[in-house]
Amino acid sequence: MTTTVDHLVVAAATLQAGVDWCERTLGVPPGPGGTHALFGTHNRLLKIASPAWPQAYLEIIAIDPSAPAPPRPRWFGLDEPALQVRLAEQGPQLIHLVARSTMLDMHRWGLIAVGCKPGDPVKASRDTPQGRLSWQILVPGDGRPGCGGALPTLIQWDGPHPTDTMPDSGLALDSLTLRGLPPHAAEVLRLRGVQLQPEVAGQPPVAAVLKTPSGRMAI
Repeated sequence: MTTTVDHLVVAAATLQAGVDWCERTLGVPPGPGGTHALFGTHNRLLKIASPAWPQAYLEIIAIDPSAPAPPRPRWFGLDEPALQVRLAEQGPQLIHLVARSTMLDMHRWGLIAVGCKPGDPVKASRDTPQGRLSWQILVPGDGRPGCGGALPTLIQWDGPHPTDTMPDSGLALDSLTLRGLPPHAAEVLRLRGVQLQPEVAGQPPVAAVLKTPSGRMAI
């Protein structure tokens, strides 16, 4: 079984900083999002679907200052001091990839068998004007994505997908690169359409190119 690109994660020091980055860099405002009570975060979303990834979207995420501290580390390594300093000094940035699976347990055990630590399944949901979104997602106990961030976080949706009701944004995912994903993990995931490269010092583990109203934009 293969996995596919579900969404790109852009982290920001504040959600407003992420909105400003989106408008400045990509030329469009992000759509609405919501809050994640279990992890103390909030987000904004926009569709970046393309023929290769017809249900892809971009998530701009930040720690929610109005939420109580969660009982566990936040997902995507958002509690890491080094990341927080980087976001404060350099601004919002693409930090991670979430890949969609229809057999989450099988892929989880497959990754464990080849020495990876994909995390444990966590059930989450949030209400939207269009109805409730529910999903299961693998989150390591320390919140940090595996393989230095190159191991995609795996998600399985239980019901509707967010892009089902998202309007077109004028953006499309053109290419996606992962740096440093171990070959055995790549064999387990069989991630469609993603370019795999060795880890490069000083280069982020995930990079993308989007088609925007102003042309192609690398993030």
